[in-house]
Amino acid sequence: MPSVMEAEIDAGTPRLKRPQRNQIEFRACCWNDLLPADHQARIVWEYVESLDLEPLYASIKAVERHPGQPPIDPRILFSLWLYATLRGVGSARELDRRCDQETGEVPFQWICGGVSVNYHTLADFRTQHVELLDQTLTASVAVLMQEGLVTLERVAQDGMKVRASAGAASFRRGATLEEHLAEAKEQVEALKTELDSDPAAATRRQQAARERAAREGAERLQKALEQLPEAQAKKKPSEKEQARVSTTDPEASVMKMGDGGFRPAYNVQLGTDTATQIISGVDVSNSGGDQGKLAPMVEQHQERYDQTPDEMLVDGGFVKKDDITSVSEPSGSTTVYAPVQKSKKADIDPHAPRDNDSPAVAQWRERMATDEAKEIYKERAATAECVNAIARNRGLQQFRVRGRPKVLAVILWYALAHNLMRAVALRAAQKNDPT
Repeated sequence: MPSVMEAEIDAGTPRLKRPQRNQIEFRACCWNDLLPADHQARIVWEYVESLDLEPLYASIKAVERHPGQPPIDPRILFSLWLYATLRGVGSARELDRRCDQETGEVPFQWICGGVSVNYHTLADFRTQHVELLDQTLTASVAVLMQEGLVTLERVAQDGMKVRASAGAASFRRGATLEEHLAEAKEQVEALKTELDSDPAAATRRQQAARERAAREGAERLQKALEQLPEAQAKKKPSEKEQARVSTTDPEASVMKMGDGGFRPAYNVQLGTDTATQIISGVDVSNSGGDQGKLAPMVEQHQERYDQTPDEMLVDGGFVKKDDITSVSEPSGSTTVYAPVQKSKKADIDPHAPRDNDSPAVAQWRERMATDEAKEIYKERAATAECVNAIARNRGLQQFRVRGRPKVLAVILWYALAHNLMRAVALRAAQKNDPT
């Protein structure tokens, strides 16, 4: 009698449908069939189509019935960066990889619609149009205000320190910066001479790349020297010679981070409507503290929307008497809600007005002693810190660009992407609200 194994062998080897992943296939498909109607990429594209991007089209030199290579439609690049921001993609090379027509991801491919992109173009577009991004933020919030979805009655402001694209070891004192700058200039001149006198020493492209790298290094050193006086101003008179500036990102400053460590970073300021979590104001500085940044944010709202918030909610780090006086009545029209610092003397009530307090500061002290003010102030953490956390979850851990203007551009992308999804939610809620 045959064994069980012999019986299985006699029965034959099972025939199975196995995956053939190395087989080349040609598939016919339509890009619009690859994404559902409510996909986030479609939402982004629809939004971008509604924007006024005329400044981007006005600079295009390739026109109908004239020679010239047609560039990538700016709406594609704008949509790619908005969607990439929502997906937590902060690298132009990574975005380029996801757009690849063969190995990329369908949503990014759908936005491209068969148009090839490259990381150089993506990187340049991300940071070249700060003014347009800023105007788009203003216009998008203004539209929500016209629709009655945003009122800016109560705005919460908070600072967020984001790691800069610079290492701690890149910081140098003034004497070292001048020495390195002289060496860099000599290198630039030597490369120019070599390129002109002996073109055969290397291909012209390689030589030009070396020269460009040396020139950009010299420019960063020059920028670092220009930033040195600002760094010295933050030091005590006896410590001015110890001031240091980064040769990688001269505008970055060493700041104390949330984990207690010290790293090169930028201080990102966001103003957020508490009722809707719509970001209404943004700013970037290289100052590690938040003091003195309340009044500029209020002024920014006046410039953007021709009105200031009725109420501003900030934490104790923002408290500066001059700011409170300037934004409050009678100088301004904004009521400040911020915690009052405890007095060093136990017998002094911190909420009692002081002799040197302005009327606005005295009212602020008394106001913050009330239960109503304490309840209103609770909205700050629920709004500003929530928006900051969302940005962190979308990849805002460290900047991949250098210099304040480029950093500001990145923050504007985050604000626009955040507001887009909040606007979708607000409009949906309004549509479903029977009242």
